[in-house]
Amino acid sequence: MVLPSLAAPITIDKNSECHVTPLDEAARMASYLGDKAGPTLEPQAGTGNLIQALHDAGTLAKDITAVERHHGLYQAIKNRFTEDQHISLIHQCFLEYADEIKNNASYSRILMNPPFRHIKKHMAAALSLLDHSEGSTLVALVPVTYSHSDAEILETLSNDTFSTAKVFTKIIRIRR
Repeated sequence: MVLPSLAAPITIDKNSECHVTPLDEAARMASYLGDKAGPTLEPQAGTGNLIQALHDAGTLAKDITAVERHHGLYQAIKNRFTEDQHISLIHQCFLEYADEIKNNASYSRILMNPPFRHIKKHMAAALSLLDHSEGSTLVALVPVTYSHSDAEILETLSNDTFSTAKVFTKIIRIRR
């Protein structure tokens, strides 16, 4: 009997600042984006759980752009999504990407779990890419200490959501 091969494990090191979004939370986050279709950005793609949640919620693969700077995580995402789930995957630091495209592109939906250490920079960069049409929405998983005047707190997550990071988190939504 031949056993199916297992996918190679993803190694997440301290330098990646990747706090993997649990699948249940990812699914709820995707649902908070609402029904508006259109260009959707996942700025810190990590292991791809938010991308999977977008797919599962009905977002067309052609509408998804994902950015990941960490080489190992980028390769894992490339391997995770099959050709029928082809997304635009960019291997670059999100802050650099946002700076390069800020006057040439925008997104109607952004779903993100940014690095907690540089939360303000990543949130500001993402908001700079959110288009100004009615219904444009950003949903983010952030530390409870993060605040923004336009943010609506949707959930405060349990203390063990990111037990290794020892940070308390919430899910917020910012709409235009």
